[in-house]
Amino acid sequence: MTDAVRVRDMAEDDCEAVAEVRVRGWRFAYDGLVPAWYLRAMSVEADARARRKHFAQDRSRAVHLVAERAGSVVGWACYGPYRNGSATTEEAELFALYARPDQLSTGVGRALMDEAAVRAAAEGYPALRLWVLKDNARARRFYEKAGFAPDGVEEPWHVAGVTLSELRYVRGLSG
Repeated sequence: MTDAVRVRDMAEDDCEAVAEVRVRGWRFAYDGLVPAWYLRAMSVEADARARRKHFAQDRSRAVHLVAERAGSVVGWACYGPYRNGSATTEEAELFALYARPDQLSTGVGRALMDEAAVRAAAEGYPALRLWVLKDNARARRFYEKAGFAPDGVEEPWHVAGVTLSELRYVRGLSG
């Protein structure tokens, strides 16, 4: 890919494209981890409806970013205050980061990650945390290359009738 990646704030008009990125990202990233029937049942249309509803109602401090290449949305990330149960902490959490499968290893994920980290640091967050499936080796390598490390916390994640293990990763931020 020679076209530059541009990261910008997500707009409501991006909901359909973000839904496509998210659904395709789930199907690729979680193939073999999450039951196939669940991944097949995911719908871009339903996800786009949920995205539009969430986007219109979200009054949190969540920041939604999209990555564009040649005028098309090819990635999405979202971060905000770290959730600890129902409370938030002084740290930030990367809630989601997805790139279209055909855009993996092209700089899209890195551009989103870098922008999220820069913005979170500028907002005064001292660290950025995230949760990643223990068995998602590709994602874990990506996050480790981006400066994240597991902090020793592991929790179960229940999806589609199966229980998977998630690891918490952390990366310090400098403002």
